[in-house]
Amino acid sequence: MNLTAGHPRRWQTVEAILKKIASTLAVVAGLSLAATAAQAEIKVGFVTALSGAGASIGIPYEKGIKAAFEYQSEVGGEKITLISLDDGSDPSAASRAARKLVEEEHVDLLIGSAQATSTIAMVAVANELHVPMIAISPINVTPAKDGERWAIAMPQTPALMVKVIAKRMQRDGIKTVGYIGYNDAWGDFVYDGAKAAEADGGPKVTTNERYSRTDTSVTGQVLKVLASRPDAFIDGGSGTQGALPLIELRKRGFKGPFYGTPSVLNADFIRVGGAAVEGIQVSAGPVVVTSQLPDDHFAKKPGMAFHEAYAKVNNGEQVTDGFSGYSFDGWLVFLDAAEKALKEEKPGTQAFRKALNDAIFTTKDLPGVHAVYNFTPASSYGVDERSLVVVKLVEGKWVYQP
Repeated sequence: MNLTAGHPRRWQTVEAILKKIASTLAVVAGLSLAATAAQAEIKVGFVTALSGAGASIGIPYEKGIKAAFEYQSEVGGEKITLISLDDGSDPSAASRAARKLVEEEHVDLLIGSAQATSTIAMVAVANELHVPMIAISPINVTPAKDGERWAIAMPQTPALMVKVIAKRMQRDGIKTVGYIGYNDAWGDFVYDGAKAAEADGGPKVTTNERYSRTDTSVTGQVLKVLASRPDAFIDGGSGTQGALPLIELRKRGFKGPFYGTPSVLNADFIRVGGAAVEGIQVSAGPVVVTSQLPDDHFAKKPGMAFHEAYAKVNNGEQVTDGFSGYSFDGWLVFLDAAEKALKEEKPGTQAFRKALNDAIFTTKDLPGVHAVYNFTPASSYGVDERSLVVVKLVEGKWVYQP
């Protein structure tokens, strides 16, 4: 029996219903495709110190990640979303920020933070939640309990930083060196590096004095250094606070040369230290003196691209630090690994996180602004002595010392 025969209005009604169903199905299909596209977006969580004692180095890190995002904000046809949080220079806050980024924002990768203690706290979260992480401050990376590695460290190791500057001290005829550093992990790293250099024939370390990142005076520590009568002094601080021992040493009449690590390479160290820090020699990533490098240097090309992007997103400001370069290089490693991982899995899944992590640990001969990077499943560190040059502070500017 034909229900529509002789009833054109009834047929028109059925036709309208069918068209409405088809339209609805098309909308649902469109929403499904949109949801799939949204899931394919790669999310990166970035944590640094924009306030608190570590802000003088945390802000350069943020400027560097902004330059990195400007340089390239998509990979393999997928857009990248960058979510940034401030940990306030507090390791507990850094841990909470990392957890929030993973559990609430569902990021595929973590990058951070400005201080060693905060970065170590973030690595613990990365290990627990099995999320790849790129550490941008120098730390000793601890694998997860199952032995798997979920984090790499971009900076040169403290031992390497000190080894290079210790060689310069030897060349300068330095036999003994005084030491004042932070009373935390970073202070330990630099001191241990100095002692390792001493065991390898470097200058004898005469003191092991410490101070807090929030201290405003180091007079007692400086008096002990002076009493040991060293030929020179090596700084175990960073940023603004790193200038305090040098200011006090000059005030107390110390005439010997100063040496340091990349941790003092920022504008606030120069501004606060003034004439007292003039002449300090520091082991540094090539990025600090990009324009002074020979054209065939591995860091020249990526360094120029970094400087261009940095100026574009930072109101024409020029790079005067090494910290921002670690953020940029971390981004280069991420881009290289993401391109590989996208051939296997879709972002927003644990499978993609695992593929991304595996790809990071196959990074090979990747040139950056600081180093040529090589990571393997056996090591979270990927740089060698090519990653450091020596620079000297001359009239407030860092000058390459070949």
